[in-house]
Amino acid sequence: MATIADIKKDAETRMGKCVEALRHELQRLRTGRASTALVDHLKVSYYGSDVPLSQVATVAIADARSLTITPWEKNMVGPVEKAILASDLGLTPTTAGQVIRINLPALTEQRRKELAKHVAHEGENAKVAIRNVRRDAMTHVKDLLKERKVTEDEERRAEEDIQKLTDKWVKEVDGVTRAKEQELMAL
Repeated sequence: MATIADIKKDAETRMGKCVEALRHELQRLRTGRASTALVDHLKVSYYGSDVPLSQVATVAIADARSLTITPWEKNMVGPVEKAILASDLGLTPTTAGQVIRINLPALTEQRRKELAKHVAHEGENAKVAIRNVRRDAMTHVKDLLKERKVTEDEERRAEEDIQKLTDKWVKEVDGVTRAKEQELMAL
């Protein structure tokens, strides 16, 4: 049987995972600077199966505005290029021998604003997820009260603690989204 401490610990863990998922999602967003996280999610056709780009090539930051991708096998240059062109990145690779280079153009003001809206939207989704965790935790605490495993005072204290956890993690989400928006708006 779960105790109030177990419920709070589970809620804390799940809320932390919501923020981690947000960080991971925002890492993939393109800012003005080159980042290997930009192509982490790409899948490449490798002998009939789709595998992550990192399993068939080395991805490196060449300079502030470009990435280099070096496939480990010569015959993988074409499939890697195809994967980049087919992705949602909107980038065109240039190939010199076995090295594929991706130049990142500077973001336009309009594109920066669109990306900032996307960041805010992702932040809101993370907050909703955190509130859902809170709702689940509160339901478990109420169930304990119904089963007479805790007193009303313990229930009230647990709900206050869960709300404090929720506030802490929502504040964390705000910090993460604010930092990403500032990064986007910086030239």
